[in-house]
Parts: sequence; C-alpha cells; structure tokens
Amino acid sequence: MKRKIVSVFLSGLFWVGMARAQHIKIPSLTHTEHPRLLTDAKTGKARLATLISREDWAKTTYEKITAEVSPYVDRHQQDSTWMVSRLQMYWNTHSTDVFIKNGAYAYATGKAPVPTVRFTGTRDVVSQYMRPKLEDIKPYMDQDGKVYFQSKGSGQDWEWVDQSKTGRSIESINIEIINKARDAAMIYWHTGSEKYGKFAYDLFNTYMTGMYYRNEPIDLNKGHDQTLVGLSSFEVIHEDMLEPLTACYDFLHGYIQKKHPKQLPLYAETFKRWADIVIKNGVPFNNWNLIEARFVACIALILENDQVYPDKKGCGYYLDQILNQTHTRQWALTDILKKGYDPKTGIWAESPGYSVNVLADFTGFVNFFDRTMKMDLLPELPVLSQAVSAQPQYLFPNGSIVGFGDTHYGPIRMEPMEDLIRNARLHGKKQQELYYTRLLKTMQNLRQKEESGLPKLRTGFMSLFSNPPLTLSESVATGLPEDYMTATFWAPNVAWMVQRNGIDPHHGLMISQAGSGGNHAHANGIAMELYGKGLILAPEGGIGGSYFQSDYAEYYSQFPAHNTVVVDGISSYPTMKSNHFLKLQGAYPEPGIKQGYFKDVTYSNLLFLEPETNSNQNRLMSIVRTSDSSGYYVDVFRSAKKNGGDKYHDYIYHNLGQRLSLTDALKKPLPLKATDKLTFANEELMGYDYWYDKQSVVSSGDFNGRFELDIPGRAGVYMNMWMKGYPDREIFSVKAPPSKSWRKDQLIPDSIANLPLPTVVVRQNGAAWERPFVAVYEPAEGNTGGDIARISSFAGVGNDSSFAGIQVESKNGMIDYIFAGAAAESIKYQDIQFKGTYGMARAKADGLVFLFLTDGNELSKSGYGLFAGKSASAVLSFKDKQIFFSSSAEINLTLPDVYLSDKEVSISFTIEGKLKRIIGNRLENNGTKVVSFMMPALNLTEIAIKQ
Repeated sequence: MKRKIVSVFLSGLFWVGMARAQHIKIPSLTHTEHPRLLTDAKTGKARLATLISREDWAKTTYEKITAEVSPYVDRHQQDSTWMVSRLQMYWNTHSTDVFIKNGAYAYATGKAPVPTVRFTGTRDVVSQYMRPKLEDIKPYMDQDGKVYFQSKGSGQDWEWVDQSKTGRSIESINIEIINKARDAAMIYWHTGSEKYGKFAYDLFNTYMTGMYYRNEPIDLNKGHDQTLVGLSSFEVIHEDMLEPLTACYDFLHGYIQKKHPKQLPLYAETFKRWADIVIKNGVPFNNWNLIEARFVACIALILENDQVYPDKKGCGYYLDQILNQTHTRQWALTDILKKGYDPKTGIWAESPGYSVNVLADFTGFVNFFDRTMKMDLLPELPVLSQAVSAQPQYLFPNGSIVGFGDTHYGPIRMEPMEDLIRNARLHGKKQQELYYTRLLKTMQNLRQKEESGLPKLRTGFMSLFSNPPLTLSESVATGLPEDYMTATFWAPNVAWMVQRNGIDPHHGLMISQAGSGGNHAHANGIAMELYGKGLILAPEGGIGGSYFQSDYAEYYSQFPAHNTVVVDGISSYPTMKSNHFLKLQGAYPEPGIKQGYFKDVTYSNLLFLEPETNSNQNRLMSIVRTSDSSGYYVDVFRSAKKNGGDKYHDYIYHNLGQRLSLTDALKKPLPLKATDKLTFANEELMGYDYWYDKQSVVSSGDFNGRFELDIPGRAGVYMNMWMKGYPDREIFSVKAPPSKSWRKDQLIPDSIANLPLPTVVVRQNGAAWERPFVAVYEPAEGNTGGDIARISSFAGVGNDSSFAGIQVESKNGMIDYIFAGAAAESIKYQDIQFKGTYGMARAKADGLVFLFLTDGNELSKSGYGLFAGKSASAVLSFKDKQIFFSSSAEINLTLPDVYLSDKEVSISFTIEGKLKRIIGNRLENNGTKVVSFMMPALNLTEIAIKQ
C-alpha cells in the first residue's frame, strides 16, 4: 500500500506541474537590507552566533577563518598595498580590451583611468609554470604584459613569462584574494570591526573598479571561443569569481553604504554587465546552462528591486532572465528542464558524472528560492521529482555510478533528496517528505556499506551559511535498494542500457552498456562495463589528463579506451555533444519492471550504426545466475559493413588486474609473440599507439583468458574469459593506459587504479556478422577458480549462418545450453529446438531446470516446450518441486505426456485473485508425445499440473 501511495504522489506531482503555465511569477524582494544571498539581514547574526555557540565544528570553522585572514588584515593597517598589489591586474597598461586566440590569451589594448583586471592565461588549466603563493607574488606584477612565475622545469627558475603560458593561475590568484576579502567582509558584518571592513573594501573596490572598465574579450578567430568567453575566464561556466565576489559585496554592503555610497552604482553596473555576458555566452543544452544560471542568480539577489535602477534591470529582471526567458545560449530553466530530461525515465541527457551534478544544481535552485524568497519553485519544475527518484538507477551494487562518457566513479549526491525534504517541510507537503526521507535513508545506508572511517565534518566558509544538518524522521523506515533500482533500465536519450542481477554489493552482477547520446559522450560504439565481486572489473576509460590534452582527444574519448568493437581500425565520430544513439531491440525483463519476472536470467539486444565505416553492429548481452553468489555474463557481438569490403573487426576488452594469461581450449598457453600491429602507422586510430607490450597469435580455436587482480587485504579476484574461435582470427594481449575513471583512493586503492589495464584484442579478418565475437565472462575469487567447469561452443542444425551456441557446464552438474540467433531461423541441437533471438535451456542429471526464451518463437527440450505465434518472451521453471511459468503473450506450453491416457490433464493457477484452469490437448511433436496448453500472458506465476 505504501508503494502505491508513493507512485500516486510522484505521478500526481508531475501532472499538476505540467498543467501549470510555464511562466514563473517573480516576487519582489520583501526586504531591502543586506545581506540576503547567504543569510538574512534581520536574523542572520543571531543565527550564526547560536550556531557557533552550539556546534563545535562551527566554532572551529569560524575561528579558523578568523585566524587565517586576521594576519593579512593586521598587515593591511600598516601597509595597505601589500595584499592589494598582489591582485592580478593590468597595473601599468590599464588595458580595457582583451584578445584571445586558440584558447589562449593573445594580447590586450586600450587605456582605462585605473588599473584593470588581468584576463586569465588559457582555457586549459595545464601549465608548465607553478602558481605562486601570495607571499611570492611580485607586487604590482606587470612588465611588458608579462608575469613573474616559477617554472616546473628541473631548475624551477623564476622568470617573466607571457601570461598565455600560465594556464588558469591568474584567475586562481584573484579568486584566492577575493575569498579573503569575502571572509573579512563576513567578520565585519558579524562583529562590526572596521579593520576587516576596510581590508575587504580595498580589495573589492580595486577589483570591481578595474572590472568596470574591462570589456568582453574578443576572439581573433571569430570562432566558437567567442560564444563561450566570460569577463574573467575563457568559459562563462568558470566565472567562479562571482560567488565570493557577490558574497563579499553582500556582507560588505553596510560598510560601502556608510563610507563609499557613490561607488554603489559602479558596482551594480559592473555586476549587471557581467550577468549580461554570462547570459549572452555559453552552451544552453547541458550543465553549462545551470552553472550560468547560478552565477546570474547570485548577482540578482545582491541587486535591488527593478524600480531602483533607471534601466529597470534589478533583482526581478535577472531572475526572470534565468527562470522564464530563453536566449540563444541561455535557456529558461523551464525550457532546459523539458529539453534535457526524459519525462519517462527522469534521466538527464549527459553522462552520469555530469547528470548527478546537474540534478543537484536544479534542486539547489529549489532550495535557493526556498531560502531567499520563501517561494516554492518545485511545482514549476515537475520532472525534478522523477529525476531524483531515478538517481539510484545509475548505481552499481557497490554504490558507485556507472562510468560512461566523461565520468568519474563515485556515489550519487544526497543533496537532491535533502533539498526535496526541506522543500516539503517548508511548504507542508507530507507525502513528499515521507517519500524522499525513505529514499535518502536507503541511499545513505547503501553508501555507508562501502565507506569506512570517521564521518566527514562540516568545514569551510560555506558550511556556516549552508543548510543546517538535516534530521530525518525516525518514524520513516529505511527502504531496500531494489525499491529504486530495476533489473533492466533503458534511457534512450543517452543511449544507455543496464542489466542487474542481485544488488548485494559482493555477489551482485551488473552490465552497463552505452552508446553516444547526449552531452559529454565518447566515440565508443556499443561499450560495456562489467561488475563482479564488489568491483567494477571491466571499467570505462574516463577523461584522461583534461579535455584539452592529446590523451583525451586521441585515446580516452575514442573506441580503443572502451570495451567495444572497432571496424577496419578506424571507427570514430564526433565526441562531447554526440548524436549516435543505440536502438533497443529487446530486453528481459521489460525495462523498469520490478516484479513478476524470472530472476535467473536477464538480457538485452542493442543495435548501432557505426558511421565512419557505415557498419551495422549488434550486441546481445545477458546475465546468467548459477547460484545466489555466482553467475556469468554472455556477450555476442556482431559487426559488418553494410556495403561489404570489410577488412577486419577488432573486439576490445579491458579488465582490472596485474596479470593476464591466455590459453587454448585444453588450457595450454597460447604461443604469443611480440607484434608491431595495432598502430597508427597501419592507418589505424591514434589510440592504438597507446597500447604497448603487444603480443599476438593467429588461432581459429576457442580460447580462455584469466585476469588476475591482487588487492591488499582480500582474496584474489579473477575474471575468467572464454571466447569461441573462428577462422581468420588473431588474438592480441596488450597493456592499455590505466582507467582515469577512479577518484583518488575511492573504491580501489590508487596502487591498483594507476596500473595499466591488461587488455585482450581479438581481430576477425573480414566481416564479423556470421563469425561474431561470442564470449563468456565469469567473476571469481579465492582459490575456487570459479563455478564454471567447462565452456564449449556448438553450431546446431539450421539456416541461421550467424547463429551462436554456447554450452556452459558448472561444477555442480548444471549444463546451460545458450542459443543466440540473428535471423529468426529454426536451430536444432541434440534434443533442443530453438527459433528466436535468445534462449537458454538449463538441465541437470535429474531433468530440466528451466527453459528461457526471449524475443523468440520456440524453445523446446525433451517434450517441454514454449511455442509462440509471434515473437515473445516466456519461461518454464522447476524449483523445489514447484513449477513456474511466465509469458509476454499467449503461447503454447507443452509438457511430456507421462500421464494416464484415459484422464484429462490440466494446469491451474491463480490470476487476479481467481483460480483459472486450462485443459491440455494431447498431440505429438517431432515424434514426442506431449500435452499442449494454450497459456495466456502471465507474470511469473506458480502453476499446478493435475490429472
């Protein structure tokens, strides 16, 4: 009943929001006093004093801020130039017009009456020069347009260098100094001590007056950079200066109003022009839009009401710009929400590493308006509720998000759930509070299972003014992860498919597959990640050094860094904002289903058109359970050029480990020899040159691979690999660069994360459609070596030349017969008949265990059979003397006719609370006497056979 209420709550909230007009009414400021951005002018001082007196962490934080800024404040009383002169300004030239080219500073011209703010060096943060400490900065540093920095070279010499060589150090120095001004401004506001006010004012005024005379930088190429640039940074999303600058102004407003009121119009004009540039430039369809909107919101809240200004551009105007008005490069929040989120899945159209932050930004806006204007923004952004609920779908069983595209592994963010709980409490929405409290407790519990050590303490300036710690209702019980995750999940807007089998952190199994849809996508075809024994064993490659470094462009964003298939050594296409989607052909269970399905097998079938070579690619993957603690993955990858002329297809698989061994079907080592193949010199991708220690062997036989991973403090972990052999095939063992998806000492030790990835590359000369890549992967640990005793392939009898058959024998005596077809033709193997895309029969010495058919018409063995007139999914399972059946459509179910000939045979089951009985028909099928039952579409249901 509780789950039904939750479902009604979510759907009701969504449709109420959709019914509303999408224009959000902007209220005027209810009070004109400052501060109001981070705290309230009327009650803020008392709240801060209470916080400091009651919370040790707050007292420690406040004292640390005071202790760090006070020496500079005291020095300022004796030498008011020391800190001011360390601001990065055009001290001598007073330049007003900055010119950039190819992502780097070019030069500056113009002459202002005062020193102006120096622009930063490059778009990329990487530099061969170290950022100097404040104490080492030359006062009024500006010599012929150059700056005095220390080289990272062997001599680490100090030298005058062009600022285009300094990365983003210039803006970093200015942010550090203005952060100190902000801290001092806050202390002035809280204590009234004038020395802190003067220190903050002198820095703030110097910077803002200098920025007043600065113009928007000009791109000499007249290219894309012109649409991205800000006043202080190459990208408007990196106008990070605005956050401490607006906070400083807000806390310092009383001081300015009292001592320098004539400067207020200059500051307002500068902030407004800055906001106009942030709105004018940027990227509207991704996370940029939210970051830009946050900067504009900070400016809006420190401005006065519209009528105060002659141009009527104040707080209300700028809030309206981000909430309701859509510009070329800055869309209204209501528009970006509709265009960015899939309303059916709640998934944002970017890689998960960005999506989790975008969601926190969106709910942060809800919280921002709750705090500053007591305005409930959530009903105007209805899909947010669905998006917060969908977050757990990103998670592996160990609590980390999946890693496709530009992503680092790590947990989802808890703030979106917290924001919606706070919103519910403020506006009296009880059901909303209950739902997200349960979700938050569930996610916290999942995260705590994987994290150790002391709880993280609240520290830093913002901790004093951020939301207070959230106390959750004790009456709301923690849920189960499976309440929020499903066995399969499909997000078409990012071309992402998930299969899960079990959510236990150690024994759960999971596949994540991704194409190249949405933003921050890589060129990776149909890529995959595999999970096992508590680890992401087959990881994604990550980002590399940075987006502007060659390793990202040549390797990490390209096919060779992914678990995929490359055609003719040249598969590639545009990255970042990519529109190369996958097509879902079939999945079991249906994506999003939580109950009523067979849990021992999951399946997905994806298609992709590889554009560089105009090739069709088809990847069928499945998870198969062999016990509660063991199982394996099936991977069947077909690839062929649509117009023929295939040179070769390279199957790539990376896995964590220190060692990789390759053996033949008899477990004898493959005779690998060093090779100079797989290289750009052979007109292949540059990414191939990142592989090294390359060895290969030509072999048409089945082979085995074993990846061995040693992690201190736990038993050895292995990934056992088997692959079916075909003629014209070459097998490579290479070392690949380490995955850059890992964060420092998270999930795995850095000593493991920084290791090269042992990698198998299998080259099929010619097309790989009728000679597909057919693999089985089994995670294992300890000395057991895994639960699989033997794997072999079989061809079967039939007309499907692309058919793949696999026989998996487990140590407990189970035998799995796996059928993977591509042409919907009948295949016969031993006493098993199959027609369809994917099917599996499991048997033991004492008889059949189950039949599993998906996207097919027929699967039968020993008189047991599933026969569908049109393609369907169906299961017949025997477990502990019980019989279970399910089907997605009406089908014929057959059983061996071992019953008395003079009595009818029936199947009975309960459906919708009513007992239903179906009489069987006796007939003969391929020489075997059977009883046939016309069964309706059913969720997995226990059935009883009676005579």
